[in-house]
Amino acid sequence: MSILDDSSRFSQYRVMWILVFFDLPTDTKKERKAAAKFRKDLQGDGFTMFQFSIYIRHCASRENMDVHIKRVKAALPEFGNVGILEITDKQFGDIELFYGKKEKAPSAPGQQLELF
Repeated sequence: MSILDDSSRFSQYRVMWILVFFDLPTDTKKERKAAAKFRKDLQGDGFTMFQFSIYIRHCASRENMDVHIKRVKAALPEFGNVGILEITDKQFGDIELFYGKKEKAPSAPGQQLELF
């Protein structure tokens, strides 16, 4: 593998982020349990809470991203709304965050080390 091949492997356009948005019902004990299980499944698969109903995960490649999206789909609760958004590392790096009127630096988790 040449140096060019290796550097393109970590391109900001090849490295991906998965964002999972959800609005789950929590009116009954069964619904609260299902919502908690879904959050726990996301965390167990390496997702980090970005906001209460938004979880994010860094993926080194599109292939890796596909694996994690399949896991999210397998963990979907019976009821509620779930959205999955795929964005590049470059797009994620352009995010603007605010705490009130003050701009806040993104506190997303760093890149994960993957051994092959």
